Amino acid sequence: MELLQQLTFLERGILAGLIIGFVCPLLGAFLLVRRITIISEALSHITLTGIAAGVFLSQSALWLGFINPLYTGLVFSLAGSLLVEKLRQIYKHFQELAIPIILSSGIGIGAILISLSQGSYNEWYNYLFGSIVTVSLGDLGFIFFTGLLALTILIMFYKELLSISFDQEFAKTSGIGVRRINFFFSLLIALVISMSMKVVGILLVGAMVTLPVAASIQLAKSFRQVVILGIVFGELAMIGGIFFSYHLNVATGGMIVVTGVVLLLAAVVLKRFRTGLA
Repeated sequence: MELLQQLTFLERGILAGLIIGFVCPLLGAFLLVRRITIISEALSHITLTGIAAGVFLSQSALWLGFINPLYTGLVFSLAGSLLVEKLRQIYKHFQELAIPIILSSGIGIGAILISLSQGSYNEWYNYLFGSIVTVSLGDLGFIFFTGLLALTILIMFYKELLSISFDQEFAKTSGIGVRRINFFFSLLIALVISMSMKVVGILLVGAMVTLPVAASIQLAKSFRQVVILGIVFGELAMIGGIFFSYHLNVATGGMIVVTGVVLLLAAVVLKRFRTGLA
């Protein structure tokens, strides 16, 4: 802990970005197989609702001043992920409806709470688009421990998550507790979304889950390679985005996403080049 306290504001931001760049593509690979990568967009908006609720509550009374918006964002993200699973069960033949329901609800409620709160423009700008210079020691601790918990869940339930992602019916017949694993998967999504918002930003966190994996499937030949290459692309996007955002004085999250898009285009071109040589 003493080592973390000695880090400068820029070093804290870079370390937080590296953690996020490692974990986000891991989640993205499983979401890709399940064909529900868009769920990250829905949960990022419901997380914004949680942040707005935390800001509003902390301002409404002195005795609520201890509330940290990051934690209320995590609670709302977890609730949203569980609600998505419930709605997918209710709309069995129209499961795709669950995501726009959560997304639109998050935007609507979040807009109301933001209008009621007294947060400054810069504060909301950092939440929406990310900023490495505002990553405090507490934020870094939150990102580190949520990232560690997310990684622990992935390691503990890797085989079960893989089986359910590729064939849920087969997983059921194999004796895997699908409902229990889906709960942990929902927790995993909530953790990754909430831990990423400080650096990438609420509106852009979905891109960090999707873009590295989209680039990796252009070059990968197996799920393992999708995961490994996704992490490589994720870290490159983070490092490049943070570097250029700091020197160009632009939004961190936006630059990270633009770097991710450039890497995706490079992967597409490389695949076409390799195909042409074959």
